[in-house]
Amino acid sequence: MLPHTAEEKQYVEEYFLGQSPKDTITFLQKVYSENIIGHRHDVWDVHASDGRWWVITNPTNLYSQTQFPNMDYAVTFHMGLCIRIPRTEQQKETDFNIRAFADTLNQIGQLGDALRQSENVSDYQSVGVRCREALLSFVGAAQDVAEWVEKDAPKRADFRAWTEILCNVMLGGSDQKERRHLLKTLMLECWTFSNWLTHAKKSAWHDAEAAQGLVESTIGTAISTIIRHVRMVPDACPKCSSPHLYPEGGVRTDAPDVLWERPVYDDCGWAGTPVVVRELDPEEVQVITREGGEDTGECIVPDIPLYKLDRPNDSED
Repeated sequence: MLPHTAEEKQYVEEYFLGQSPKDTITFLQKVYSENIIGHRHDVWDVHASDGRWWVITNPTNLYSQTQFPNMDYAVTFHMGLCIRIPRTEQQKETDFNIRAFADTLNQIGQLGDALRQSENVSDYQSVGVRCREALLSFVGAAQDVAEWVEKDAPKRADFRAWTEILCNVMLGGSDQKERRHLLKTLMLECWTFSNWLTHAKKSAWHDAEAAQGLVESTIGTAISTIIRHVRMVPDACPKCSSPHLYPEGGVRTDAPDVLWERPVYDDCGWAGTPVVVRELDPEEVQVITREGGEDTGECIVPDIPLYKLDRPNDSED
């Protein structure tokens, strides 16, 4: 048995009883833990009035020990559900890498340094120039992560035109009217104020501070909106309307150096479309750590066809 907290045990108990409210738990213990690329999966052996079950976490699911008499077999199956990504001949153009905004975020970091060193009008103008450059860097990076228009695209540095396009595509529809208006207004006003500060002859330190703060906040909001759009993250679960979605990461066997991610919601089993997040660093690839369990060295040959997974109280249906 592996050590565990009272909270971990309570979570497993509540999960099992939530899946099988008519049954009772007679015994449970954590027997194994495996860490795959930073994602920990714990295995619990649950003895209940309707039989024995494996409960495996992150995301949590249960497996009948009648169907999965071997724990390694259950873990392998669970990993397959977590990591398996539908294969395509090539990555779609919507594949997204957050590192596309690395230069923009670096420029925003330098903005704060420039502001702290500002002492006169020329320094404040320099902050304005840096704000403009960060905004242009953002719209340029945004153009690289997705195809926003099919034809007649504006010039790459046409900030106002790209602001219209990005906001209209990301936040389209009448139900997004207020969000679209907010982001569009923030971006356009940031651009206008940064341009003014670049040429202002009577600006003050608080003007530079306002520009830096507005640009940092607005670009952060815009990048977050782009991430949700490109990763196809809805505001709520399409299946049960819960807003409590979380990202699930994984890799493909044919591309082990690429991290994919999709939005999921455990309670109803909904999962979104997976997209590329980033390339894994060499030390992250195939990094697996294990705790507990025994390595018998034997091959696992399932003798029960898995047409469907058993669930608690299936016999009552």
